[in-house]
This record gives sequence, C-alpha cells and structure tokens, in this order.
Amino acid sequence: MTLLSYEIFQTIIEQGSFAKAASLLHLTPSAISHSISSMEEEIGFPIFIRNKNGVQLTSAGEQISPYLQNIVKANNSLMQTVSQMKGLQTGSVKLGCVNSVCTAWIPSIMESFSEKHPQIDVEIYQGSYTDTVNWVRNGVIDLGIVSDAVDEGLPFTPLYEDPLVCVTPKGYFPENTESISPEDIRDQPFVIQDDSCDKDVITFLDKNSLSIRANCHVLDDQSAAAMVECGAGISIMPKMVTDNQIKEIQIFPLNPPIHRTLGIITLNPGFLSPAASAMADEIKSYTKNYHN
Repeated sequence: MTLLSYEIFQTIIEQGSFAKAASLLHLTPSAISHSISSMEEEIGFPIFIRNKNGVQLTSAGEQISPYLQNIVKANNSLMQTVSQMKGLQTGSVKLGCVNSVCTAWIPSIMESFSEKHPQIDVEIYQGSYTDTVNWVRNGVIDLGIVSDAVDEGLPFTPLYEDPLVCVTPKGYFPENTESISPEDIRDQPFVIQDDSCDKDVITFLDKNSLSIRANCHVLDDQSAAAMVECGAGISIMPKMVTDNQIKEIQIFPLNPPIHRTLGIITLNPGFLSPAASAMADEIKSYTKNYHN
C-alpha cells in the first residue's frame, strides 16, 4: 500500500463516494476503484460497502480507518512543518463544532485567523456533539469544539464555562421571577433538542430527576428559541445562544447555577500540524477574552 492509496481512502470517507473522490483528486473513477481493490486484496478483507447511496465502511474498515488516516495526517503535518521551516505559512486545518459555537464564535475566529494566516485554508464542519467526536476519532477533522460531557476520553483542553439558562415566552412566569429552580421546570411543556446536540441539558434534567412534557423536538438552537417564542413551551439552553437573541422571549438564570464546559478535542495534541496548532492558539486567545 502507498501513501496515495491512504489519501484516496480518506477522501472517499470525506466525500462519501468514489466518483466525488476521483473528481477531487483529479483521478479517474477506475483508478480510485483499482486502488481500493488493491488495498482490499493486500489486507485480505473488504473495507467499503458500495450501494446506490454511496459507500460506507465495513466493520473491518472502521477498525483500520483511524490508523490509515493518522498516516495521512502525519504526512500532512510533516509537509506543513517543512514548509514552515522554509518560512512559508501554507497549510490547511479542519475544525468541527456544534451550532451554538458555529454562530457565536467561529465568524470572529475565522476573521482574525485569516488576517494572520491568509495562506492557510480552513474548513468548518458543523454538526452535533456526536458528529464532532466521531469526526475527530476518524481523522476527518483536526480539531473539535465540544462540551466535556461528550469528550469520550479524547484529549480535552477546556476553554470556556458557558452558563445554562431557562428561556420562556414573555410573561410565562410571574413578573417578579428572578431565577428558575429545577422544581419550577418540572412537568412544564418543553422544547428540547436531540441529546447528541444538547447533552448538557439532558444531563441537567436527569440529575434533577425532572419529568417534562417535550412538546417540540428540534435540532438547532435557533429553532428552539423560535418554538419558545411562539408559546410551544420553555427550554434550557447555553447562555451563549441567547447573547444575540432578538426574539420575544425571557431569559432567566438557573438556581443553583449550572454550566457547560466547552473545550478543544483532538486525536493526538502532540501531532497537530502547524496550521492546526495555529488554529488552536487562535481559539484559545479568542475564548480567553470572550465576554470581556
């Protein structure tokens, strides 16, 4: 097997099909197919399942995927380090995060990073907590920003403590209400996100043994706020989501206070490429001054 075959393998995973991988790598579809067939013949078992919707890894393919992709990442890091030693600032970095981080942090981070490193290409992947963890594990992205509630043992660098708040339609609770306790939430109609997106809220509800009437099941913070605004129920969400919220809703601190800890996850911090290290430093710098 060659480095090119490993790069083909990774590109197929990222693109979801042989044809898209061929187009991106400027190779013929037959060359892509031949490379994978040769890999499968050499290692002795199939690594992809081909179907009308694209391709997916076999169970054996999933087991060897992290090793093959680590080889590609190590080679990319090597090339970027050599370029850096020559005084060049080229490279690429792939960053994954959840919706709230994508809307609140990433625009400013991208603007500042691009000014400092105009020749470094940046790709942003937005998904759930589960998506982001899996992308890091499989080598699809270099860095992920998630809550420590879902790091699943990956190296985690804490960045920021983001309070959870209760969000309600206007006038839902009495006018003199200053904070919301767990008992105030019990059995209330609730707008909730999938636990792969909102693990910290699910943990809070479980910890306090809170039964809720989940009237709306949504996938993103903006939809949750919209459903609260129209009176579908109340919700708990990170304060970061509400900072620039202009909808007709009320926001209350929780009592006792609770927060989520956001941080960076990587597969191996010691083997980050120069570009990925620069992005990690940029994220740390930005979050250090966030809200100051």
